[in-house]
Amino acid sequence: MLARPLHQAYPLSAVPPLWRFDAQGWCAAADVCASPNFGARPDGVAISLLVIHNVSLPKGQFGGRYILDLFQNQLDYEAHPSFNSLRGLRVSSHFLIRRDGQLVQCVSSLARAWHAGESQFLGQTNCNDFSIGIELEGCDELAFEAVQYQSLFRLTQSLLAHYPITHIAGHQEIAPTRKTDPGPHFDWSAYRHALAWV
Repeated sequence: MLARPLHQAYPLSAVPPLWRFDAQGWCAAADVCASPNFGARPDGVAISLLVIHNVSLPKGQFGGRYILDLFQNQLDYEAHPSFNSLRGLRVSSHFLIRRDGQLVQCVSSLARAWHAGESQFLGQTNCNDFSIGIELEGCDELAFEAVQYQSLFRLTQSLLAHYPITHIAGHQEIAPTRKTDPGPHFDWSAYRHALAWV
């Protein structure tokens, strides 16, 4: 699924108060689990891209604290054999949406989270500089839950009301040689329809 531009903005007045962002870039609807893995965005660089990911630790297993532990540099690498490859990795995302729809925010939307890695979009490299990352708890092999889409729709609408986002892409669009997420089961059609994104 290729990234497509947005053709409408959302008025802030249409965003429920619970889903609005404060002046520091935190969403009132989110549980906070702050990550130390972030930095400042470059001066003069606007937030123009939303990147959708999937994540599960171990792969295909859901629940627990492993994802958040990874984002907080507290992952027990001995807890599962697959975690050995994550040693020394310093990553984060602005948001995680759990299988039950719970929204967790790990980095202020105003800050530069470390979710995209080596990446490029419309000729611009270093997508972390100008993007917001949303991780859906899931994997390429399984469909996402309806409640996850509901949280994603609400979060996206709020982000569009607060920030000058012009495009939405999957991680695979900005890092096609490295990544496949959010995967073939992510319903781009329903997502676009819910956002009136054509």
